[in-house]
Formats: sequence, structure tokens, C-alpha cells
Amino acid sequence: MYLEHFSLREAPFSITPDTAYFYPHDGMQAALNTLLIALRSGEGFLKIVGDVGCGKTVLCRQLLKVLQPECVTAYIPNPAMKMMDLLLALCRELGIEQPPDGAPFRILDSLQTRLLEHAAAGRRVVLCIDEAQAIPIGTLEGLRLLSNLETEKRKLLQIVLLGQPELDIKLARPEIRQLMQRITFSEYLGPMPFDRVPAYLAHRLATATRDDANHSAEFRGDATRALASFSRGVPRLLNVLANKCLMLAYGESAYQITARHARLAAADTNGLELQSPWWRYRIASSLRKNNFWPLAVPAPAHRGLQ
Repeated sequence: MYLEHFSLREAPFSITPDTAYFYPHDGMQAALNTLLIALRSGEGFLKIVGDVGCGKTVLCRQLLKVLQPECVTAYIPNPAMKMMDLLLALCRELGIEQPPDGAPFRILDSLQTRLLEHAAAGRRVVLCIDEAQAIPIGTLEGLRLLSNLETEKRKLLQIVLLGQPELDIKLARPEIRQLMQRITFSEYLGPMPFDRVPAYLAHRLATATRDDANHSAEFRGDATRALASFSRGVPRLLNVLANKCLMLAYGESAYQITARHARLAAADTNGLELQSPWWRYRIASSLRKNNFWPLAVPAPAHRGLQ
């Protein structure tokens, strides 16, 4: 594709969550710091809520990567399951063999025994559950009971829930209010600030560019401002648009990405709320003032592009 043209080892704007491309913009770093401080202080239940495409999964994987030397970690990416199935998934993550008869009390006993072994050896066990908004109500209540596993000094299992805003709605239900009370730290992960978009794009390009690069891609200032506006700072949308920009520039044998490439990429992408650019609004306003163009033109979405 365009890899050779831009001297890239791999596509820099894949939507697959890869910690090699982790970029700690303000909100992302704040969420990671909150999790690390809370987990290292022994808190039992933590929660991260974020909008779709804002990087919850890559945050989760970065957290697991940082914790790897100091903790035993478990990761469940799809928790839409009954409590017994979640217990089995947790046991598999911790290397616990399933009892031959599969009796629930034996599974729980094996899990508690392993957790006590880790605690005796001074190891903390952290369970990260992604897409937590999909957890059934009954399973959430089971997680609360699971968090009761503890010694006199510490929790045997620390649990991190990462989910979309629907998670907060589910946790507000009266029947699981006890779980909500146990969440001691929470953080919101939203879109990145527009002024961080240029550094984000440059970081991903630099990570993917070969050491022997003769030519590399460059996002001009007008392109980064346009991409920030079209994506609204959502990393997943930004990656989709940036990837299409590279494909367009490659098709023209160009190395610089411009606002024109960004507009073409946006027009080809579903789910974007395209607004008239600020310059079109200004021209239209001038024409209306001089009675040349009486048609109404919507105001710009972001004055920051001026």
C-alpha cells in the first residue's frame, strides 16, 4: 500500500489498540495515574467510563503492561456472561485448573486458594474488565460478592471496570447500590483536546517510521486543525481519517497531508457531523451583507479553526 512510499514499517493509524502507540494526552494520563495510585494503595473497586472510541481498551492494556512486573493480572475483554462463566474465565487467566465436577463451590474454593497463595507471596492480583457496560446485573452482584475475598489486611482481588457511559446508568440501579458504594475511585476518559492532535499524529508517525527513512509523511497545520474538527478529538475517528489521508496523499505521490485531504477523508467516512468550514461561513456572511447571497449558512462548529 503506502508503507514504502512513506518509509513506514507498518500502518501508523490502525484502530487496533496497540500499546506501542500509546499517547498520554491529558485525559489519558490522568486516568492512568488514577488507576495506578488507587491500585498501589490497595483499593478494591475502580471504574473508568469513557465515550466510544476514546481509548479505554488501549488504556487498559497500557495499565496491564505497567503493572506486569509488580502484579498478577487478569483481563476479560467480553464480560457479557453469567457469573459462573466469568469465574471460569478468571480462573483460566490465573492458571487455575477447573475442578473435574465443575461444582461452583469448588471453583470458588480453588480461586480463593490461589488468591491466598499470591497474597502470602506479597503479590497483588488485579482483574481488568473491558466493555463493562455489557455485564449482566446478576454478574455485577456476583462481582461485589467476589470482592469480599480478603484477609484482615488487604483485598485478595482488585477489580477495574472500564466501560461506556451506559455503565454508570446500570450501576445507578437500586438493586446493585452496594456495588456502587464500593467503587472508591473513578475517572472519565473523553476525547483528547484539539491542541494535542498534532502531537498525537506526529507520535504515531514517528513510531511507525523506519530508521532509514528517506521520505516521511507530514501533516500540515491546516490538516491537523481540520482533522481535529472532523474527529472531535476522538482517537478512533482520528485514526480512520488520518489513514485515509495517507492513502489519498500516496495516490498523488505527495508527502504532505493538507486540509483538502482531510476534507476528502471526512466526506468518505460515516458517522461524522460535517459542518461548513469557518472560511465558507465568513464568505457567506460577506456575500449576504452585500446582498449577493441571501441564503442562510450554518455557523462553524469550532471557532478555534479560525
